[in-house]
Amino acid sequence: MNRKTMVLTAAIGLLTPALSACGSASGTGAGSGAIVVGTTDRFEAADYAPAPLDPAYAYDATTWNILRQTVQTLMHTPRGGGQPVPEAASDCRFTDNDNESYRCTLRPGLKFASGDPLTAKDVKFSIDRVRAIKDENGPSSLLSTLDTVEVKGADTVVFHLKTPDATFPYKLATPAAGIVSEKNYDAKKLRSGFAVDGSGPYTMKPEVKDNHLVRAVFTKNPNYKGDIKLQNDKVELRTFPDSAAATKALSDGSISMVSRTLSPAQITELSAKPPKGVKLVPMPGLEIRYIGFNTDAPAVKDKAVRQALAAAVDRGNVISKVYGKSAQPLYSLVPTTVNGHVNSFFNKYGEANTAKAADLLKAAGIKTPVKLTLNYTTDHYGDGTAAEFQALKAQLNSTQLFDITVQGNEWADFRPAQKKGDYAAYGLGWFPDYPDADNFLAPFLEQDNFLGTPYANNTVRTKLIPESRKAADRNVAVPAITEMQDIVADDVPVLPLWQGKQYVAARDGITGVEWSVNAISDLQLWELGRGVSG
Repeated sequence: MNRKTMVLTAAIGLLTPALSACGSASGTGAGSGAIVVGTTDRFEAADYAPAPLDPAYAYDATTWNILRQTVQTLMHTPRGGGQPVPEAASDCRFTDNDNESYRCTLRPGLKFASGDPLTAKDVKFSIDRVRAIKDENGPSSLLSTLDTVEVKGADTVVFHLKTPDATFPYKLATPAAGIVSEKNYDAKKLRSGFAVDGSGPYTMKPEVKDNHLVRAVFTKNPNYKGDIKLQNDKVELRTFPDSAAATKALSDGSISMVSRTLSPAQITELSAKPPKGVKLVPMPGLEIRYIGFNTDAPAVKDKAVRQALAAAVDRGNVISKVYGKSAQPLYSLVPTTVNGHVNSFFNKYGEANTAKAADLLKAAGIKTPVKLTLNYTTDHYGDGTAAEFQALKAQLNSTQLFDITVQGNEWADFRPAQKKGDYAAYGLGWFPDYPDADNFLAPFLEQDNFLGTPYANNTVRTKLIPESRKAADRNVAVPAITEMQDIVADDVPVLPLWQGKQYVAARDGITGVEWSVNAISDLQLWELGRGVSG
């Protein structure tokens, strides 16, 4: 899965969708019945994920896309991207020159969907709760710069920060800062199951089968007061086992849209020969994929092994075999369209440089071929993941420097094992919380990071991350951001592979499709309506 300061000009143009790819915006769809959207995202309640929709636990694009429809935040990202604007708040701003005190005033008359009033105390309760629970899989790390939350009257909240953080407004636009009621959520315990109670634009009725959410019906919340303008009264999100099944349902008219979870094969097919009445809509995207390393594991503890992999990997080969037009090579953790991006890995290693990889291993006295298992999840990132890892295996083994095997496991087993350090090397994806370089670096490099990695670089943690967050003008942060990318390329705790592009398929007559998913993969169901196709 967000600033007081400006998001970069390079991203602004990207965030403007191609309007010609969808219907006109003339219809609202009110009273026309539910608009049905298909997805291959999986929503599961299990031992490893007992509270998938609790804001103190949820920390992935899948569950956040439920929460964004139902749980209100003080700020939100506007439809075209850019810096966040007030949502539950009427005004938010830094009140000091050091970006260490941030004040928000709530809109008058806010209520939860239940009709209960929403006050500044609920905001404090909700954010303090996320920090108190501090679930190891949850989003509390996003609030790491927050010191205390102060309530002033019924409608004012002041956030006192430990250190300057110009990115803090973006963090208040994420479900980590979602506002919930003390009546429905325990201050110290997670709320299990799929129930959600908030003050967002919709209420949600879940349909659950075998601990999986198979259907979510979103109905307009009559008590909603905020910045979002709803173009419909009801939307249904329906899950499918794969993108082929979702596309078939779209073709026969059972559903009106397939969200960003289309497979590479389906994108190619829909692009070349779309069914009658169906259009494929390209959208900007900031999803990245990478290989992470447990830098304490014997197989990859020597930095030279990780550097050799960085030199040897052929991103273009993997993309051409598996992803085609839906991905592009990435040579940094920071995507190419985000301010501060540099091609640090290409600058250091080039592309598929087997000779350089061999030299690195030889200089370190490492015998070849290096044996290594690449672990991946079979059911979390779409249909192409298994093929991607087979392609990586074939490509790396062809260098004769590596003896790669691959192992796939379901997310329910994969993620806990990865967090525990059971894997030396593993494939993961990242959907940003907000479109700033900070969110592509800090979650991987700071203490208590998303990966649970043992890797630590004191220069990054104590100097560069805090330095980059001081800058309200994000161009001023670029030198620190650049240095962090270069350090990652040298130490290789993470090996970036590719940056994704997003596609949505929709039937004629559905309006607002071009706004329904933004660049950071937020699902914005309120934008969908019915009208005359263009």
